[in-house]
Amino acid sequence: MRGSFRRPPAVDDLTSSYLDSRFAVGGSPDASGRILVLTAGYGEGHNTAARALAAACDDVYGEGMAKVVDLFSLGSPRLNALVRRGYFHAVNRTPRLWSRAYAWTDRSNVVPRCFGMLRRNRQLLANLIASLGPRVICSTYPAYAFLLERLRREGRLNVPHYNVVTDSISINSLWWKAGCDGWFLPNQDSADVLQQAGVEAKRLHVSGFPVTPYFSRHAYEFFPPDLAAGARPRVLYIINPGTRNAEATARRLLAEPEWEITCVAGRDENLRLRLQRAAAGRPACILGWTDAIPRLLMTHHAVVSKAGGATTQEAIAARCPMIVNRVVPGQEEGNYELLRRRGAGALAETPETVIAALRGAFADGGRGWSKWRAALIPLSRPGAAWAIAAQLLPVSAS
Repeated sequence: MRGSFRRPPAVDDLTSSYLDSRFAVGGSPDASGRILVLTAGYGEGHNTAARALAAACDDVYGEGMAKVVDLFSLGSPRLNALVRRGYFHAVNRTPRLWSRAYAWTDRSNVVPRCFGMLRRNRQLLANLIASLGPRVICSTYPAYAFLLERLRREGRLNVPHYNVVTDSISINSLWWKAGCDGWFLPNQDSADVLQQAGVEAKRLHVSGFPVTPYFSRHAYEFFPPDLAAGARPRVLYIINPGTRNAEATARRLLAEPEWEITCVAGRDENLRLRLQRAAAGRPACILGWTDAIPRLLMTHHAVVSKAGGATTQEAIAARCPMIVNRVVPGQEEGNYELLRRRGAGALAETPETVIAALRGAFADGGRGWSKWRAALIPLSRPGAAWAIAAQLLPVSAS
């Protein structure tokens, strides 16, 4: 229909609107926003890391010192929502196609040039930087490095920029093709990948993955019960969209008479109700969407889930061994590879193999499970967000 297309707001208007909404109550752009954290909604790992890092910065430097911005959502919300739907459809419904697309972006020299040419996003970012006056910028999504590199060449950026890498081992080259002042990596295996690609070792900081402060604040408070003393094994099953045999796996877990099962069905209310009926009279808890995942990970012996960046890193922070029942080709392959290398979990993609892996781990008083948990100790860095935050302003001021 003629006239139905609405012209997007001018970049200057968008910047003013954003700042007005952010600083309408308490503070001003001059008093806060000294650390700008850039994220994007393509996979929960980026947002998880950004929120945790901002919380840690506020804790270290004072309330309001960090601002989290999803520039793609802010600049083009409708287009961003459409692209996000396409991304999640590809990941969940056409994983082979996504695998080829991921491999192409890793090899291609076209994609970096496209990111650098996003004129509207680049101008919006320049306006935000000018208005907020950050002393340092961190990004948990690789596309920002290309925008910031272009702004630096144009003389519109003169503060340090750091990439906070949210993937492990199978790291897309987009993370390092654009320059920045340093990279914070979740583990040494991932730092090795960047060093082998030619990044200077002195600019690589193995900090761990920034997870919610809950993990470090309650690290010595919550534990799973002692299997060697005869406690019932506790299994957490986080059901992800697009996972085959999800309900069948849940029902097999619920059928184990000696285990305590917690199933998180997310926003699938019909599935939650079906599992609730199946769990009647059993030592089980069936949840929908919940923000209690950190506590659940810390109090369960094992988690069954796909190898998403946020879930894998939160399980590592909680030292909760993981049974990976799905690996999205590309970025998630490295998450499972990290667990495989360290002997800290298992890959089990059918209901039968999930049960077999758990039975093996819990046998003989949990001897196998104890080995898995011990293997996670060197990887677990629940205070990673604080470790990164503590380096930002001193590094930028030196």
